[in-house]
Amino acid sequence: MRSSLLALKTSKASKFRVFTASRTLWNDPFNLLAAWLVYKIGIKLAIPDDVSSWLAECWTMKSEMKKRFTFLMARTTVGMALLISAVIAGAQTPVRFLGTITAINNNSLTVKTDADGIHQVNVPTETPIKRIAPGQKDLSTAETIQFSDLAIGDRTLVKLNPDAPAGTEVALQIIAIKHADLAEKQRKDRQDWQLRGVGGLVKSADAATGVIVLSSGSGATAKTITVHTTKATILKRYAPASVRFDEAQVAPIDAIHTGDQLRARGAKNADGTEIAAEDVVSGSFRNIAGTVVSLDVASATLLVKDLATKKQVTIKIAAETQMLRLEDRMAQMLAIRLKGGVGAAAGAGGNGAAGGPRGGGMGGGRSGGMGGGGFDPQMILSRAPAIHLSDLKKGDAVMLVATDGTIEVSAITLLAGVEPLLEAPAATQNLLSNWSMNSGSPDIAQ
Repeated sequence: MRSSLLALKTSKASKFRVFTASRTLWNDPFNLLAAWLVYKIGIKLAIPDDVSSWLAECWTMKSEMKKRFTFLMARTTVGMALLISAVIAGAQTPVRFLGTITAINNNSLTVKTDADGIHQVNVPTETPIKRIAPGQKDLSTAETIQFSDLAIGDRTLVKLNPDAPAGTEVALQIIAIKHADLAEKQRKDRQDWQLRGVGGLVKSADAATGVIVLSSGSGATAKTITVHTTKATILKRYAPASVRFDEAQVAPIDAIHTGDQLRARGAKNADGTEIAAEDVVSGSFRNIAGTVVSLDVASATLLVKDLATKKQVTIKIAAETQMLRLEDRMAQMLAIRLKGGVGAAAGAGGNGAAGGPRGGGMGGGRSGGMGGGGFDPQMILSRAPAIHLSDLKKGDAVMLVATDGTIEVSAITLLAGVEPLLEAPAATQNLLSNWSMNSGSPDIAQ
């Protein structure tokens, strides 16, 4: 009798565990197998010595469990079908990429993207090809063109056919922007940024009021600029290790920090100290002053010892890097004026130093030169001769603005012949930064 009661208690406990497990798994159709195993194990663990009691209990459970099992199976089938459909749909989503056409051969294109390199794309005759104007947002007014209308240098958005054979890229749709149209738009944009733009280093940024305060210029041309932003202002930030305006990403105003470089475009007041910004682009960049330890023309890199950190930094020189050299006399007088010296202008009169490839002298008779009180460091830098990496040598002193980084950076602007300027680091710390930001286009490197 005692053993029968024990078996009954064990059987009831087992029944409770089985139903508890079933309820726990009830709402998860993807655990059908687990539920089935739990049920089987639960039954086996619940088998008492009295087989007849166990059979009776199973009989009472049979009807309810059968109903739940049938419903669970139906839900699982539907769930699995939806999951498989989603996976298939995801696998067949067309891949898109944006790049520049670098070669055209028969019915194929070579497209170099800004992110992941080179694509060889086959273009079937039935592939629709559209041409849009720079800045156009939709295809409602796009022009239908032929494959033969595409040209090297055109920007293109390619949508790939997901059903193409493995290992091949076949265009499903192509949207192109003519290279000449893009170049013309960029020219007009640069002109507009020059006419209606300001630039400088961020002193403060108030997210609550939308007001950004900049310090701009150096020496006698130094001034403070107040940038007013609204919800309509387009705020962008340069991508890490990039100075390309077309790679800048939309970012909130609180992403702007003190010391950042910033350019704004909009309606300015008469003296350019305030601007109602329509567009703002900012970024964190690094100022480096030091000496060349070594250089490698083949790999377009040089190693510079940073005088501030006493550490060596690898500098990458890109095709768009602006490289200039100050003439010795100009560097000496610029250093004196930046340190607040007087009388430097007298030695700058007459013929002045040669203007190099940019042409023109820097003598006292010219507005913005060293003489006559019109001292403008930005004008002096803009007239400095351009140089190449091969013109540098070990031991040369350089100042540069580069992408943010500690061990390896990409140069935006590099200025050689700056030995006198390094004697006044505090006065010249932001000289290049301000000049880069005031050089006339949203792309700092230009």
